[in-house]
Amino acid sequence: MTTWAPDILGDGYQQLTIPLGADPDGEGHVEATLVRHRPEEPAPSRAVLYVHGFTDYFFQRHVAEHFTARGYAFYALDLRKCGRSLRPGQTPHYVSDLALYDAELNEALQLVRDEVGGPVLLTAHSTGGLILPLWLDRLERKPGGSAGAGVAGLILNSPWFDLQGPALLRTAGTSAAIDALGRASGRTEIPGLKLDTYGSSLHIGANGEWDYDLEWKPLTGFPVRFGWLRAVRRGHARLHRGLDVGVPSLILRSTRSVVASRYNPSVDTADAVLDVDQIARWAGCLGNRTTIVPIDGARHDVFLSTAGPLAEAFREVDLWLGWLDAHHLTDTRETATEETGATA
Repeated sequence: MTTWAPDILGDGYQQLTIPLGADPDGEGHVEATLVRHRPEEPAPSRAVLYVHGFTDYFFQRHVAEHFTARGYAFYALDLRKCGRSLRPGQTPHYVSDLALYDAELNEALQLVRDEVGGPVLLTAHSTGGLILPLWLDRLERKPGGSAGAGVAGLILNSPWFDLQGPALLRTAGTSAAIDALGRASGRTEIPGLKLDTYGSSLHIGANGEWDYDLEWKPLTGFPVRFGWLRAVRRGHARLHRGLDVGVPSLILRSTRSVVASRYNPSVDTADAVLDVDQIARWAGCLGNRTTIVPIDGARHDVFLSTAGPLAEAFREVDLWLGWLDAHHLTDTRETATEETGATA
């Protein structure tokens, strides 16, 4: 029996713990947390399921309320060892293989389907934007595929499709070193990666306008560990070989990236975490129909941008949802890539 409890986000939000058993990475028992925001009347027959990124959890009420205003029941998943799901003694966000997340993703999708009965639109940010396509590719290989499992489409918000930084970081030798260190010293912290540049642009206690729990989303981010980075790089390699997510995708990203060692106003109008050219380059690897929309002035989390770019992002989401509704009887296995807005 499912037992929903009040959530930290207050009225209209509830949470459900999803037990996942013993952690394959040896950190006790793991759990995920499903959060829901749904209007009481009328009960929606379709839903959105949101997945966060690294050093993140679900707190974006305005995203939930945007989708519920358009007739979707809204759900968000805090993955194992993240946000609401982090337990004492566990390493925040640590997994040795991104495929381990399949357990909570499968369970969450089934729970949402059982409640709404209709199709589920998936959406994810940053690392979540890598995790979901890899999972959908595996799902697509099963009888009925992604669409047969009830997935209607995919919205990715600045997905992490490659390792940002100098090309030296992406050579075969560097990849081999990360692989070896990840296997031998998985929980060893990679030094020199703690910057509060992006976090300071977001949090209301620094230079931003968004309020969230700094224990679950610290300004400097959680430590990046070799085993986790190995898992991510293996995910990148799989993506680069080409996936088939089985459903149409919308990809939102900023028009430009910025590199800064400390906060300055330019961080508020660009992606200060990922290389947006890499996002554009690898977007075609998702398979099926892919629509890419650059949002001028957007932050790394497009849905945490300042007012103008945020409104533009929601407008593009609504246009795409209208397209998805209008084409719900078409063959979504047709592959096409559409670039909307600025040229990458």
